[in-house]
Order: sequence, then structure tokens, then C-alpha cells
Amino acid sequence: MPDKQQLKTILDAALAAVAPDRAVRNALRLDGSLLHCDDTTYDLDDFKRIIILGAGKGAAPMAGELESLLGDRITDGLICVKYGHALPLTKVRTVEAAHPVPDAAGEKAAHALLDMASKATADDLILCVITGGTSALTPAPADGISLEDVQQTTRLLMNTKTSIHEMNTVRKHLSLFSGGQFACAAQPATMLTLIVSDVVGDDLGSIASGPTSPDQTTFAEAHAVIERTGLLHFIPEEVRQRLESGMAGDITETPKPGDDAFAHVQNVIVASNHMALDAAMRKAEEMGYDARIISEEIVGEARVEATSLATLAGTVANAPHNKHVCLITGGETVVKVLGEGEGGRNQEMALAFAMAARGDKRIHALFAGTDGTDGPTDAAGGYALPGTLARAKKAGLDPQAYLDNNDAYRFLRETGDLLITGPTRTNVMDISIILVD
Repeated sequence: MPDKQQLKTILDAALAAVAPDRAVRNALRLDGSLLHCDDTTYDLDDFKRIIILGAGKGAAPMAGELESLLGDRITDGLICVKYGHALPLTKVRTVEAAHPVPDAAGEKAAHALLDMASKATADDLILCVITGGTSALTPAPADGISLEDVQQTTRLLMNTKTSIHEMNTVRKHLSLFSGGQFACAAQPATMLTLIVSDVVGDDLGSIASGPTSPDQTTFAEAHAVIERTGLLHFIPEEVRQRLESGMAGDITETPKPGDDAFAHVQNVIVASNHMALDAAMRKAEEMGYDARIISEEIVGEARVEATSLATLAGTVANAPHNKHVCLITGGETVVKVLGEGEGGRNQEMALAFAMAARGDKRIHALFAGTDGTDGPTDAAGGYALPGTLARAKKAGLDPQAYLDNNDAYRFLRETGDLLITGPTRTNVMDISIILVD
């Protein structure tokens, strides 16, 4: 019979498969002075300095693995991670900053990273570690834009149904760090970037706003996102003026494919949502489930997607079959915030799923952010279990009222269905696990 612990066991297997240190270990091989990555080999003896730079929620374990592999070959290093995500390192300095809304510590760290990159020479090798969260952790506002402008724009976009690709399209055009500009700063050094993907389709230009990748988006597209979300008259005037100046050609675009800045840059994805889903499927099969990955691209509105998944689970529960079934999905939904409550997209999915499943004793579900953080809360997501609504009724809670107020966090806290993992130090979007008896 499915239960809460089985859901957590499957999730733990998925997280282990995309642990950043493990991902780096699997991606690199050191043979004497030769460092092999993918189909490229670097002779470390050819470089005067080896520098580790990077940012993101999972940057610390990645840097730690590089320290273990390369030891005293490392000359210097600096990474920026979210508050609470640091680890003890010996060669690489660590700065903590805010996420998802950037702060002054992140701005200072971004400029320090740019400064170190700009001082690199053709005799240097930069090993760059990038995971989700980098966009917020390294704001580096462009000329004429203040940190406060970026903060306000970020908050406004977060409260709309804006995809991560759209969010990063805007961010890249307000930054000196994102959209390939970090690679530009590092010229003429050789750069190998190890990336943990947190976007659907693993688009290099969108992951972490693509600091070392060519940017195929434009000022016009960034402006279109602001228009589509109805924020044109709410964003700071300096932001609007920058986007319009960029559209008019008065500001240089971010570097595009074919730019010389990327001549000595190799970008390698070492962990992704697909890897997590595959590991979850294999663990579920070990546990006796007929496991199926339903989709790797769940990107719609959280409550709508959750209702659809509950309908599917009900259909599977009513169909004749010989095994218990595990349905797995990945992606990153969005929430249009209209209420004043607390929560995140995974918690909202858990609440909406519980409502749609109506206490069906055959269906158990878990919705989780793989980074251990869902929205501006301490929860990674939530469970939708057969007893969720019964516990809510006993406590006098109205599920619809909590959903309308975008207050899934308080609802799930009262029913005992919050998922709290603490920092996982990885980030490959979200995962949903549904067990059907």
C-alpha cells in the first residue's frame, strides 16, 4: 500500500542522482596532468593559473569536488551561494547572498567575480560552476540601473505567470553578468563551465541566465515580456528606459552565437531534471511499481496542472492492471499570485491536487522543488494524501479559501503535509511523484 515514506524514498533517490558533487565527479576524469571532460581534454600543465568561479544554490558542493580532484593545482576561487548553502572549502572563497530577490551581498559578489574573470589571461584556465539561483545571486545591475530597480522588477515578475525563460530574458538585459557577459569578461582565458540545469529543455542560454553562453534573446523580447505581463507602467522608469534604449539600438546587445567571446568556452550540463526523473523511475520500479514518466515539461499554472494530474491518477486507479503504478513528472509550473498568503508552486500543486483527488484512498502524491525551497518559504513542497482533506475538515480549514488566498503553506502546515528537506544544494526544477494503488 502506498504511503508517505515511499514517496520520500523515491524523491531521495532522485535528489541523490543529481547531487552536484556527484555530477562533477561523473563529468570529469583526471589522468596525470590531463583533465578530460566530455570530448575535450585540457593539459593542466599548459596553464599558469587554475581559477574556480561560479554561483548558484549548488555551487559549493561542485567547488568542493573540484578541490578534491585538483588539490593544490587550484590557484584561487570564489563562489556565491544562497544564504545557508555554504560548505567548508579550502581553496575557494564563499560569499552568501539572497535568493530569489537579490541583495547587496549578491551585487558585491557579482562584481568580485567579474573582476577576477577580467584579470584572467590566455595562460589561465577558469573552471566555472553554475546552478540554478545564479541569476538572483549575481545581479550586477547594468549602467543606469540600481539594485533597487532590479529588486522591484524581480518581485513584480514573480507575482505574475512568468516562465523562468521569460524571467531570465528580462534579467539578462538588466545585468552586466548574465547573457554571456561573464564569458566576455573572462577573455582571453580558457573556460570550462559545469552546469546543473534548472530549465525545461536545458537551454544553455536560459539556465542561470546563461552567464557563459551566447544569448539569443533581445531587448525587444525582454520588453515584450514586460508588456505581456501588464507591468510596463509599474516597473521602475530606469528599467523601462533601458529596455526601450536597447530596442532603439542605443545600447549594445548581449553577445550572440558566433561571438569571439565564446571561442575558448566549453559549456557542459552535468545534471538535469531528466536525470532526476529517471532515477525516481528506477527506484519506484525497485519498490515494485509500474513506473512511468508522464512529462518532463509541466510548465502551466500550478493549480491547473495539479487538477489534471489528479484526474489522470483517478483514471489510472480505475483501470485494470496488475501492478501498483507510479506516475512521475518534471518541469516548473507558475503561480499567479492574487492572494496574500504564503506558499510556492509545489505547495499550491499539493493543495489543488488534494482537493481534486477528494480523499481517494488509492492515491498518494508528493510535489517538490529539488532545491529544497518552494517560493519564499522553508518548505520544499507538500504532500497530497488520502487523509489531507479529512485533517483539514477536523481543523476547520476551508481548502478553497486557502487556495484562493495563495496560502498553501499555512494550509499544509496545519494538516501536517508540508515537505521540509532543508537545503539540498542542487536545483533541477521540480518533481511530482504520484503513487496509485
